[in-house]
Amino acid sequence: MERVTKLASERPVVIFSNSTCCMCHTIKTLFCDFGVNPAVHELDEMPGGREIEQALTRAGCPTLPAVFIGGEIVGGANEVSDVDVFGDNVVSSRSK
Repeated sequence: MERVTKLASERPVVIFSNSTCCMCHTIKTLFCDFGVNPAVHELDEMPGGREIEQALTRAGCPTLPAVFIGGEIVGGANEVSDVDVFGDNVVSSRSK
């Protein structure tokens, strides 16, 4: 989990993703369309990606994408859709 915490804190918005996942692509595109430049970690393309994915599951995010804002886990695609992260300025308030 230490590696996840370190990676999740490297930018205001961090997305753990799978390069072949359509929901991951949708969430990455959503953030980019709103002018957010997230750090994206494609777990299927990086060494130790499987271990990171398992740590994310233990942390309460059982599926990808896993979105962190301001170093805190927001969740996956459903949680990002449920929280109005852009309308309530969650991105800017959590990233300070």
